[in-house]
Amino acid sequence: MNDYIHVITTQPNRYNTFKAFGQTKEYGENYVIDRIAVPEHKGGMLDQARSFFVFYREAMKRVKHEDFDLVYASSSRLFTAFLGKQIATSKKSLLYLDIRDIFVDTMKDVLKNRKILQVPVVVFARMVEKYTFSNATHINLVSEGFKEYFRKYRHPYYTYFTNGIDDVFLTMKCSDRKNVQYPWIITYAGNMGSGQGLEKVIPLAAQKLGNNYLFRLIGDGGTKQLLQQKLEELRITNVELLNPVSRKELIEYYDQSTFLFLHLNDLDAFKKVLPSKLFEYGAFDKPIIAGVGGYAAQFIRDNLSNYILFRPTNVDDFVNQMKGYSLSFEERVEFKKKYSRDSIIKEMADSILNICKFNHYFQ
Repeated sequence: MNDYIHVITTQPNRYNTFKAFGQTKEYGENYVIDRIAVPEHKGGMLDQARSFFVFYREAMKRVKHEDFDLVYASSSRLFTAFLGKQIATSKKSLLYLDIRDIFVDTMKDVLKNRKILQVPVVVFARMVEKYTFSNATHINLVSEGFKEYFRKYRHPYYTYFTNGIDDVFLTMKCSDRKNVQYPWIITYAGNMGSGQGLEKVIPLAAQKLGNNYLFRLIGDGGTKQLLQQKLEELRITNVELLNPVSRKELIEYYDQSTFLFLHLNDLDAFKKVLPSKLFEYGAFDKPIIAGVGGYAAQFIRDNLSNYILFRPTNVDDFVNQMKGYSLSFEERVEFKKKYSRDSIIKEMADSILNICKFNHYFQ
């Protein structure tokens, strides 16, 4: 076997308040990993565009003298998929896309109050999207909520491999039901941006629930400062804002928690998505609080147990359900078995290899 994999990614760069580094170049028996350093950003559109430009330029340099049978691009933003399309076209290779977000929908919602900017951005994004998706060999959609949107692109073959649960979360011990401490701790860990809309829920919910509950919010993002300002305006004392932490520390915080919290802003774009955080939370036996709608809400009803599901940004719905909830812990055995990342990734890898084998057979 002469198969060889060249992985091109970035150095960790999501948060400027949390530093982590990998080897710039890592070699294995039949693979190499290139980690490109990109400029730090705070989640703003211009910052992200600048970072992507650097990544695009450096990635194209690294593949200039190489040939590929297949290009795989995993994209939570449209332009990483676009980069994959550019490389696949230049190398006349197959293209396998793993799509985690619908960029056009997101821009329509994020810029809905800035029409002068929304129109050109959306028009441009649609052009890039059509070029990128129309003739892809294969597209994986992490959320079946995207299915209807992608019907217009008929050439690719589709699969629906979701996010999964990492092995480190599958071995968690069950909570000590006899040692639940007060105040009850509600933990959120992740990005704090316009997509999460935490500032629309947390300050008022914390105020109404009072000091029997402690909100612990771990992460960073574009609206963290706005959240901080609202907490200060309301003189909220039962909310902790923490910077991003290592995975080991994060698991310790999860273990201390009574509830695990998730929220998506009330925007049309988010009615199709399936947050990866649900899989991480679902590995624990803690009750999950989720302010989501659309496909994510239906996924929770169909696949999870022991949860509070409230309407996004609706503080009263959240608070009323919290006050009426009888605390319990429940290991989600079937969920963990079904959504193990290891098994999902193996199936996805098989689908990639089958495309390559099929193509070689007909050459």
